Amino acid sequence: MLDKVKNHSIYQPTQPGLTFPQVPEFDNFEADRLHRKQRLVAACRAFAMEKLDYGFAGHLTIRDPEHPELYWTNPMCVHFAQVKVSNLILADHKGRVVEGNYAINRAGFVLHAAVHEAHPDIVAMCHAHTVYGTAFAALGRPLDPISQDAAAFFEDHVVIKDEAGQVAVEESAGLAVCDWFKGVKAAIHQNHGLLTASRHSIEAAAFWFIALERCCRQQLLVEASGHKPVMVSPERSRYSREHVGSEYIGWLHFQPIYEHLAATQPDMFN
Repeated sequence: MLDKVKNHSIYQPTQPGLTFPQVPEFDNFEADRLHRKQRLVAACRAFAMEKLDYGFAGHLTIRDPEHPELYWTNPMCVHFAQVKVSNLILADHKGRVVEGNYAINRAGFVLHAAVHEAHPDIVAMCHAHTVYGTAFAALGRPLDPISQDAAAFFEDHVVIKDEAGQVAVEESAGLAVCDWFKGVKAAIHQNHGLLTASRHSIEAAAFWFIALERCCRQQLLVEASGHKPVMVSPERSRYSREHVGSEYIGWLHFQPIYEHLAATQPDMFN
């Protein structure tokens, strides 16, 4: 099984003294909390940049480091591009806002809170109503390993058919979905869309969501060509998943996105 939380890869530089991203470590909850909130905001801004918004739909969450029964999330009816540190909200597993001025997205609470509560190892989740992910979800089948990118999800995502197509506002809907997230980083919810979960970071959850949306688009394009795609073999797919599909690789992929956003959208830190 893929190691979800290792912080190294085949991309680590062998030559000393070179600039390379390092996973931060914290000696107090306050610094860790601020870091998580800033990265959550960056993930929302990245979703805006990728045009993954759909009205008020879409919710991203990260556990609080000091109070793991609470999680930070984007506020209801605020565009991803307008999310900032100051308007994030902190909620419990019952959907009660304990810090912040905005309401919580009930669908976000139903799905995410159930997963967070059922899986203490999951620290972050992402969901949005996207064009290609939603279209592919209507097929009710897993992603095929048609490329190295898609192979990153090989045997590391599931198709959820429970509550398919029904608006998830009842707590029973979250309970029906949460058990599917054992040992995987992504799910395709039939007739609904994509979800990702990370045991590493919000950066990993956000990048793998963006990547899964991209892979769904690629597969739909290939199938629309009318030609049968050549699949990556199971052995090579597993190799690619192990080396380019880890949580850490997702975190690493997100670093240039974060640096770009920090340089071009400094208001997100307000």
